[in-house]
Amino acid sequence: MSCWAMVAHGKQSRDFAGLERRRKQAAYLFAKGETQASVARQLKASRQSVSRWHRQWKSAGMAGLRAAGRAGRKPRLSARQLGRVDAALRQGARQHGFSADLWTLPRVATVIERITGERFHPGHVWKLLGSLDWSVQKPAQQARERSEEKVQYWVAVRWPAVKKTLGGSKPGSTSRTSRVSPNNLRSGPPGPRGVKPRS
Repeated sequence: MSCWAMVAHGKQSRDFAGLERRRKQAAYLFAKGETQASVARQLKASRQSVSRWHRQWKSAGMAGLRAAGRAGRKPRLSARQLGRVDAALRQGARQHGFSADLWTLPRVATVIERITGERFHPGHVWKLLGSLDWSVQKPAQQARERSEEKVQYWVAVRWPAVKKTLGGSKPGSTSRTSRVSPNNLRSGPPGPRGVKPRS
């Protein structure tokens, strides 16, 4: 089972203003009479993009190259709602009525629905968690029957005794054949192997 925990990592966002400046620079070059291929080389843009910009510039002028705003579909949750979800998740799963203090995707989906009224499939919840800088964590597993007292005894008493008997006091070899075994004899004198005389 995997659960989610907060981990900070940087997220790179697209520079929409920079992209708009680039398109306007292309329009300036079109107005000067530059070819589309030349504009693509100068701005390090694909020819398809420059062709699209040229079409938009021809039909609507500079207004056709203005930024359209954000890319993609508008989010279902506002920044304020995401903040409320993040705060709720930081309280822990037990605060929201779950038996263990682990966040799983179905549990997070349940909390999101309780707080915002928006229902998300658990498979999509991981995208929302990623936007909140949460990442997957695998909990360390321990036996339910684990007794800390017995673990300490084993580490302090049993392990040193086992460790002493493992190697014994005899020097040994990891080889399974004896040193005087016929399988261990050299087949020839030292030197390069497999050299045949030229004929």
